[in-house]
Amino acid sequence: MPIDILMPALSPTMEEGALAKWHVKVGDKVRSGDVIAEIETDKATMEVEAVDEGVVAEILVAEGTEGVKVNSPIARLTGEDETAAPAPAPAKAEKAEPPPVSAKPAPAQPAPAPAKVEAPAMPEGDRVLASPLARRIAEEKGVDLSAVKGSGPHGRIIEADVEAAKPGAATAAKAAPAAAMAAPASAPAPAPKPAAPAAPAGAGPTLEQMGIPPGSYDLTPLDGIRKVVARRLTDSFRDVPHFPLNMDLEIDRLLDARVRINAALEGDGVKVSVNDLVIKAAAAALMKVPQANASFTPQGIAVHHHADISMAVAIEGGLITPIIRQAELKGLKEIARETKDLAERARTRKLKPEEFMGGTFSISNLGMFGIRSFSSIINQPQGAILSVGVGEKRPVVRGEALAIATVMTVTLTCDHRVVDGAVGAQWLAAFKTFVEDPVTLIV
Repeated sequence: MPIDILMPALSPTMEEGALAKWHVKVGDKVRSGDVIAEIETDKATMEVEAVDEGVVAEILVAEGTEGVKVNSPIARLTGEDETAAPAPAPAKAEKAEPPPVSAKPAPAQPAPAPAKVEAPAMPEGDRVLASPLARRIAEEKGVDLSAVKGSGPHGRIIEADVEAAKPGAATAAKAAPAAAMAAPASAPAPAPKPAAPAAPAGAGPTLEQMGIPPGSYDLTPLDGIRKVVARRLTDSFRDVPHFPLNMDLEIDRLLDARVRINAALEGDGVKVSVNDLVIKAAAAALMKVPQANASFTPQGIAVHHHADISMAVAIEGGLITPIIRQAELKGLKEIARETKDLAERARTRKLKPEEFMGGTFSISNLGMFGIRSFSSIINQPQGAILSVGVGEKRPVVRGEALAIATVMTVTLTCDHRVVDGAVGAQWLAAFKTFVEDPVTLIV
């Protein structure tokens, strides 16, 4: 009996996704737990494992298809004792009958289009099982995956296998005959470069309407992440009544404390960053001013029991906000380990949905890029987001004298429905105390 494989919901809010890649083809046998496809969600590319066993009878959605609705069929399995649906055979040539005699000559028929030359299909034994990260690294290093022995489940090639392999000419050697077989007898004339697709309604005028001709720019299509980020940030900026609060912090004592903390952790292989200290200070301030650790809902204002801090991480194609859960209960050593692990897996799109969904407060740090001050867009349904700038030497006034201090500017963007000006100012005052006197974080 055929079994439909459905588009999975990889997060509670996922409504559709892109089928980025198939790891199986018609006729392949799959077992429960085998990776069969990669699905691109609004935040990451996730591997999809087979739940049922059988033979792939049909691929219903081609790889690269966007906007695939959750729970819609994407492939079909049959039992191992059933036969997969074969490709339709070409119609058997029959003896041509003479055309009927007509007083009028038959109209000229167009010449048949030349047959499309297909590349030879890869035999079953040549299919390479490899993780998306392994494939990406192999492409960068020029490693032929067919020559790599996998050490993962079912012989699957993983990152370590590719890192241990040496790049060679095998890939180029295999590609040459394949390209020669696929090449047409005569090269066709190059097709004209297509014009840019029309902008969606409400997106403003197209480049052509602005007088920029096609062919004068390169157009990169929006992937799933960019589309969702664009939609969510537009909704947030338009629908949330927001305002910024700025404050300068002197961080010399924080920097001194970081040096001493890292000296104490030297043998543990852990290094605490300024951002780790900022996360800890933000969590402590949220516990001191719980009204800032809140979300607006249609039912009322939800004040959260724990400080689940979302940290913005830039990834290819957008950004993602992995979460340090219950940061107020964790020490700096644990926070440092967790932030490093989450950031690395975010960049390779290996986060689970629960690791980047459900935070109560966000932090975006652009200080490492030399940005002094900026204001971030609120990450709904959170009530506030903190933007952290660079720490730099600036003149400060102490009493009646000028002095030099390391100063960092932070901006708290607040959802006015949840965090009004007074609450935002109270939270910044508490945060300033924890940052400027780090001893208060442990008392």
